[in-house]
Amino acid sequence: MEKWIGAHCSAAGGVQNAVKNAKKIKARAFGLFTKNQRQWSAKPLEADKIDQFKKLCDEYGYDSSHILPHASYLINLGHPEDDKRNKSLNALIDEMQRCHQLGITMLNVHPGSHLGKIAASECLSRIAESVNRAIDQEPDVTVVLENTAGQGNSVGHSFEQLAEIIDQVENKNRVGACIDTCHAFAAGYDWTTKDGYASMIDEFDQTVGLQKLLGWHLNDSKKPMGSRVDRHDKIGEGLIGKKPFGFIIRDPRMDRIPLILETPNRKHWDKEIAMLYAMEDEKGKKHK
Repeated sequence: MEKWIGAHCSAAGGVQNAVKNAKKIKARAFGLFTKNQRQWSAKPLEADKIDQFKKLCDEYGYDSSHILPHASYLINLGHPEDDKRNKSLNALIDEMQRCHQLGITMLNVHPGSHLGKIAASECLSRIAESVNRAIDQEPDVTVVLENTAGQGNSVGHSFEQLAEIIDQVENKNRVGACIDTCHAFAAGYDWTTKDGYASMIDEFDQTVGLQKLLGWHLNDSKKPMGSRVDRHDKIGEGLIGKKPFGFIIRDPRMDRIPLILETPNRKHWDKEIAMLYAMEDEKGKKHK
């Protein structure tokens, strides 16, 4: 097995610092924000920082398949109002272009919300239309749709909804999905037992397709299963518990895709990564 476990690393001070921060915690994969995730606009990436990012990736052995950036939380590709949906679309395209500049081939994004103003099915179609338009503008970056907890009016909390979006994307080679463990649990997927995990993955395969699974976000949950509330917790300290993460780590189908921690305290990430690698086989063999 070859697991690529890492964390969503800070790019404060420049995108190149995300690579340095990943190396410090012995991550074999990492995520980052290519711009401030809570602002619509940002100045262009500086050429020297792009060069440093690429050089450090080469030096530390990270290629594009190990990196899963996260798009801004402000983006709502299914917004019911055209002007606001277009603002989100333009923000997504900008971030895809930033990924292209950095040599990154994937960008993770939350699908969106209908805000209680349109039907969920219409919102899903608007998201698919947005993805189609974004891919037309930046065809070298794959849009990775993350499942949601279903909080508020957000869509994408079921694998069926993710599949409905993907089915309407014209270029299937440029769209995929990421499973967030906390979101899945909060949305009602009970994957806390071996059979429950197998059932969840079977359902994903039958709806979205395992070939479309391009990454995971590994998070425990502060809130109960089915609560529809998105609150991440440290692995083993939430209501999912430590043991179920072993199902993912020991599943050979999850080899060679980014498994990214988004747990609350970055000071613990090196220990969480080591703990997850220790689950790699039944004997607790540690990653070297």
